[in-house]
Amino acid sequence: MVTGKWIFKHKFNVDGSLERYKARWVLRGFTQCPGVDFAETFSPVVKPATVRTVLSLALSRRWPIHQLDVKNAFLHVTLTETVYFMQASGFEDSTHPDFVCRLNKSLHGLKEAPRTWYSRFATHLVSLGFVEAK
Repeated sequence: MVTGKWIFKHKFNVDGSLERYKARWVLRGFTQCPGVDFAETFSPVVKPATVRTVLSLALSRRWPIHQLDVKNAFLHVTLTETVYFMQASGFEDSTHPDFVCRLNKSLHGLKEAPRTWYSRFATHLVSLGFVEAK
């Protein structure tokens, strides 16, 4: 059973004025036990030498370079594991205060989140014709 907490932030415009308030529910993944709550974690990291090589190649061949930032990336991944978490504070069901919630999508803080996002992203790139480097 995973617990969570609310994270509140203020987002500001370039001039320093308040743009909006943000709130998100983050799971406390550090409460998950290996082998019980999750089987495996994984978060790929690109070596700096690989980045330099790809950028040099793109520059020498005049290839266009694009950058991608997926907003709320972890929220786009459907979990294959079964994960239960305590009701979010402020959103408890008063008729069933002891009930728990089943998580369908990945959330920040969950140990499986980086692995599930990478798996979905890599599968999509392969479907577009890319080949994974070994």
